[in-house]
Formats: sequence, C-alpha cells, structure tokens
Amino acid sequence: MKLKSYQVLIFLIVLSCSHLRVEAVGVNWGTSSSHPLPPAKVVELLKANKISKVKLFDANPNVLEALSGTGISVTVGIPNSMLKSLSSSKKVAKSWVHNNLTRYFSDGAGKVKIEYIAVGDEPFLQSYGQQFQPFIIDAVINIQTALVGANLANNVKVVVPCNSDAYNSATGLPSKGHFRPDLNKTMIELLTFLSKHHSPFFVNIYPFSIFHQNKNISLAFALFEPNAHSLNDSHKTYKNLFDVSHDTLVTSLSQLGFPDMDIVAGQIGWPTDGAINSTSSTAETFMKGLITHLHSSSGTPLRPKKPPTETYIFSLLDEDQRSITNGNFERHWGVFTFDGQAKYHIDLGQGTRNLVNAQNVEYLPARWCVVNNNKELVNVTSKALEACSVADCSALSVGSSCFNMSWPGNISYTFNSYYQQHDQRAESCDFGGLGLITTVNPSTGNCRYNVQIQTSNSFSPSRLPFFCWRFVLVFLFSVYLLCVSQENLVGLL
Repeated sequence: MKLKSYQVLIFLIVLSCSHLRVEAVGVNWGTSSSHPLPPAKVVELLKANKISKVKLFDANPNVLEALSGTGISVTVGIPNSMLKSLSSSKKVAKSWVHNNLTRYFSDGAGKVKIEYIAVGDEPFLQSYGQQFQPFIIDAVINIQTALVGANLANNVKVVVPCNSDAYNSATGLPSKGHFRPDLNKTMIELLTFLSKHHSPFFVNIYPFSIFHQNKNISLAFALFEPNAHSLNDSHKTYKNLFDVSHDTLVTSLSQLGFPDMDIVAGQIGWPTDGAINSTSSTAETFMKGLITHLHSSSGTPLRPKKPPTETYIFSLLDEDQRSITNGNFERHWGVFTFDGQAKYHIDLGQGTRNLVNAQNVEYLPARWCVVNNNKELVNVTSKALEACSVADCSALSVGSSCFNMSWPGNISYTFNSYYQQHDQRAESCDFGGLGLITTVNPSTGNCRYNVQIQTSNSFSPSRLPFFCWRFVLVFLFSVYLLCVSQENLVGLL
C-alpha cells in the first residue's frame, strides 16, 4: 500500500512523539486534621492550581463525591487495619470494591476518575515488623478478583505503596541496592502480581528523613543544589539524593528479575516546620529542584530519559493530627497551610510560579487564648504540658517557627492551640483560671497563633473537665520529648 505524503508526515510525527514521556505531578491529600478544609474547598484549590492527580489514604465518600466530575485522576487507599480481613475473605474484598468504587463508575458525568487502589499504607515499613506483611499478597489478589467481578479491572490498577526502607545498600551506592532479606519472598510475589497486571511499583521517598538519618549526606545534595558534591558509582555520577534512592530501587528490582518495571514516586516532599532545616525557604528550594528535575525528563543514571512515570507531592495540606512518632515535622509536609494558604511558590502544573490560595475560607471568630499575666503562674508549665498532650505544639520544638519565643509567650501558644482545637469553647481557655481570651492577635515573627477553620467536621476531643487530663502527663512526656530533650523543654516552658 502506497502512503500519501501527508500520511507519511503524520506517521513520522506520531513515531517521534512516542519516544517522549509525559511525567505527571500530583499531590497527596491527607485528612488527619482536627479541622479539615471542606472537601469542596480542597477541590477548588486543586482546580485553581491545575492539579490533575490526587492520591488519597482512604475512600472517604465526602472526598470522592467532591471529586466527581472534575476529571482529576484519583488513587484511593485501603488502610493497613483492613489488610487482615481483606486477605482472609473474598467477600470482604468484593464488598469493599462495591461500596467504595462501583458507584463512582456510572455512565453519568458525575463519576470519579479512579486510577489506582493503594492496598495498605507502607505495610512493609521496618518499624511494623511482620504486623502486616503476611496479609498483603492475599489482600491484593482478593481486591483484584473483586475488580474483575465488578468489570473494573480495565479501569483500575492495584498497587502497594512501599517506604524506601524496603530496600537499601550497605555501601550507600545504588549499584549495591537490594530489598531487605525479610521481604524477598513477599516482594517477589508482589512484583510478579504487578508485572502480570501492568501495574507500577509505588515507592515513597523522603530525602528529608534520609538526610537527617545520615550524617554523610549534605543538605545541598538533598536539595538538588547544583554545587553539591557528586557521588560516583560504577562510572555513574549522582548529583542528588533522590536519584540515589530511586536507582537503589532500580537495582533492587533488577536483582529480583524486574529491571524494567515502571516506578511511581507515591510520596515525596519537604516539611516546613517541626525540626531543624524544615523551613518554607528550604522546602521551596527542594520542591523547585525536584520539579525542574522531573520536567527535564533527564531521568536518573540507571534510567536516563526515564524518570518516574508519576510523582505525588507529599503533601497538599498540613495535618495537625498526623502521628509525630517520627518527629514533629510530620504535621508540616503541606505545600499549603491547613487552611489552604501557599507557604511558598512553585509550579505544580498551573503554568505560573505563583500558587493560588484557597478562597473564602470560613474561620472561627478572631480570638485567641493566652496566659493571664494578672494571675499567679506557679502551675502554668504543668497546664501547658497538659494542653500539649492533646493539642498540636509541634511548632515549639527545637529549630521550629515558635522555638525562640520567650516565656510566657510559648505558654500562650500551647493554651491557644488547645483552645482552637476545642472550637474556642470558653471552658477550653480556663486552665485553672490561668487562661484569658483576647481579640488581639498574639502572633509574632514567624510564629503564627492559628485561628481554626469553621467546619462541621471539627475534631471533638473529650469534653471532660480539663483537670482530668492530668493522668496523661506521663504519656505526653514520651510524645513531646521525641524532639525536645527534658532539659530543653524545661527551658522552653
């Protein structure tokens, strides 16, 4: 058959474009907040910033309904707590798929564009031990079977998000990468499943955490700084920490016989508070370096011109109820503050350098709870500690935005945090008569005394009298002293 000239031209254009890769950048949307921004408002924020992909940690119906008809690609999550029941029962898996997916795949314009089901949330995390590992493979298989039964297997892929601690290199060189020996059997089964169904490997990479755990890594290397000292490995040159971790995974996959499996960076970001080197300016440097690197399509030394097929920024918003077991910075991963205000400026796909803030956010009244300086403050420190056992005081830890506040300003911060979390109820600013409600904003410098969002989904801590919290004093020390030594804490408060 003889092709016409214009047909040949079209063929050549298509052929040349087939070698180009479009790397999508999305965001993680977590909801571990005492006063979450309403889902409809978050969706407005996503659309205003032209963010086309979202990864969720559950299948919250209010969130999914808000995403209906937007065209935004969605990854829904299944929590680790469900893995055991999903692995033991095909009926449970079928019910989960029916309740959380099927209704969103109607033919109407209101359907949700669900791309992936993330089975578990870092279930192979080393600190979990064998808690979830025995249930992963059967849970994955049962969910896949349920998708087939619901005629959704062609629309949705099943994946398992893995923390980067699932693999390592004893020498620190990517060429020596391998999966943890305790994971090998399970990992081979998982990779075989993913390969069979053409699903990617989801990996969560945290350069901030890797940098803090390894004194041999420079901040410049973690931040994509051009002047960072390079790492040489088998004639390959590494200029940033992300490429090192990514290629350590590539080698690990190759060791088990899956050298070409697609990789999705499921979580990657840099916190802005709660620890040393966690500031908005440092996060901006990291994020700009990451986005530039991804958009350059240069790939990594082991996968040149083949960067992750998708990358999900961690995360969209700050979450004041996230666990701080790993550090107080865990509550400050957001590109936006808890109320949807940009902390810095990057291009997440909106085509400009300026992010668009959430609009028309409804707040509680402009009032705060502070220390009443007209009272005897002998017991004020114990009251502040009690407040922090419930409220978010992560900004007071060493190196954080409110760390250098003088007494009693730091006490007022703890009082206000508790007061706002309890919806500004008058009794939540009592503190044995030591609290005082004011309409004068006590914020100073970089330390922001928040006024919480007005929301019907507000967190509802116990309404017991405040003195009943004394029994948790021992517990609060174990939590609060994760990032602040007892000596520093005494000086702090």
